Amino acid sequence: MFNKDEARTIVGIVGNVTALVLFLSPVLTFYRIWRKKAVEQYSAIPYLATFVNCGLWVVYGLPIVHPNSMLVVTINGAGFVIEVIYLSMFMMLSKGKKRGTVAAVAAAECGFMAALALCVIKLAHTTKLRSTIIGSICMAANILMYASPLSVMKMVITTKSVEFMPFSLSLFSFVNAVCWTSYAFIQLDLFILIPNGIGVVLGASQLLFYGMFYKSTKRIMAERKEIEATGNTNRLHPDV
Repeated sequence: MFNKDEARTIVGIVGNVTALVLFLSPVLTFYRIWRKKAVEQYSAIPYLATFVNCGLWVVYGLPIVHPNSMLVVTINGAGFVIEVIYLSMFMMLSKGKKRGTVAAVAAAECGFMAALALCVIKLAHTTKLRSTIIGSICMAANILMYASPLSVMKMVITTKSVEFMPFSLSLFSFVNAVCWTSYAFIQLDLFILIPNGIGVVLGASQLLFYGMFYKSTKRIMAERKEIEATGNTNRLHPDV
């Protein structure tokens, strides 16, 4: 039988693996963006949200903030680097206002994380207080990350297509949330439990939308390919 610490470590390692898969899940999306040399209708919001989320959890897991949280630091540090790569590609292949907006938001997020870490470390003199302050902000950032794929929901409902709402991102967001919810239950950590519990619900809702619009998405994409091949615009019915 495992004791609580051993069980938490094992689940934490599994959570790290699922989180890494989550961070890598947009690779096919960015391969498409790179191949087409354009971001098309993809939104940068999921990557900006994950970027700030990972950065904040790295700060939370520092020994001077929340001791004995190395698993939190390692996986979120890896995620932070991965998101830097995604955002760099997104900005490089964006045009005009979109590029400037993404750059400005990313810079503001960096400034916020640096200022928060400096202020909390200098002004809060116990790890308990530091954990409470940064953990509370991390909860909000984590919920934002799980909700971010829903940023294109208006377009999904209007077009009845989930083409620009990456399935892998939603799927592994759900799996990751389930793992970290389990991790937080073993040795109760509300800062991890609350956002990931909400993440389970948000991830499930995103998968539900995929189930609803999967067939219409396939039909719309097939009709678009036929138009590109034949030039017959009467075949496309985006509102069906």
